[in-house]
Amino acid sequence: MATSITFDTLAYANRMKSVGFTNEQAEALAQTQAELIEDRLATKYDLVTLRNNVKIDMKELRKDLQLDMKELEFRIVTRLGGIIVIGFSIMGALVKIL
Repeated sequence: MATSITFDTLAYANRMKSVGFTNEQAEALAQTQAELIEDRLATKYDLVTLRNNVKIDMKELRKDLQLDMKELEFRIVTRLGGIIVIGFSIMGALVKIL
């Protein structure tokens, strides 16, 4: 359930008229301000929704990172094992030759 920001256009227009704006100017300004507030300002609900979405995204990134780290660890261990086997094979060959 989204909440909206309450903006009293009548009170705003009356305030503008009290400082010298014409009725048309005050009403146009009040309407423009109302549209800006409605379109551009985030409500508390918007911020909570954004925070929850960011938390979900962070959990997914952590999960992906853990999978990537496990794959990288496997590749390193496999290559290191291969290097050790090759090293022992070379040492065995050298022992036979010498």
